[in-house]
Amino acid sequence: MTKALVEQELIARLKAGDGIAFKEFVETRQSLVYNTVLGFLQNAEDAEDVTQDVFIKIFESIGQFKGESALSTWVYRVAVTSALEFIRRKKRKKRFGFLSPILGEDNELTLDLPDFNHPGVALDNREKANMLFNAIKQLPENQQIAFVLNKVEGLSYQEVSAVMKTSLSAVESLLHRAKTNLKENLKNFYNLDQ
Repeated sequence: MTKALVEQELIARLKAGDGIAFKEFVETRQSLVYNTVLGFLQNAEDAEDVTQDVFIKIFESIGQFKGESALSTWVYRVAVTSALEFIRRKKRKKRFGFLSPILGEDNELTLDLPDFNHPGVALDNREKANMLFNAIKQLPENQQIAFVLNKVEGLSYQEVSAVMKTSLSAVESLLHRAKTNLKENLKNFYNLDQ
């Protein structure tokens, strides 16, 4: 059986509400979704929560999947959209965070520094990875999506184009601008002025 037929059969089983098919679907795509979401959120707990939300959304909306793209492309779209929605909700909450106290119980300034550990980053590169991911967060949304999908998740330009529903040249342009912006944002950290 070809890969396309296997995927069509899986989609049909998912649309029919087959619980076993959905369990297999989650098991085979869980790390793909988690790693994609983690690339945007940079917090393991948040990524786990959003990953669960992604699979709930997929379960609830699989009937609307038209098959105009590969199932994996659609899964990436749901994951990216869910991660970005989470970030937007978190930013809205932060805007009103000034109402909560800044100082802890012992009048110490409370800082919530995330302990971000992406599975693809070696232990000795954690500091550099944190700097990079903080710089990625500063990119405009479309540049951030293109960069994370291509450089962190390893999707080809064509796959990024399909996930983002944009042209190949637009993806190339977004990645070029993202690299330029990252170089500018990281020049002090890496002493790139030399």
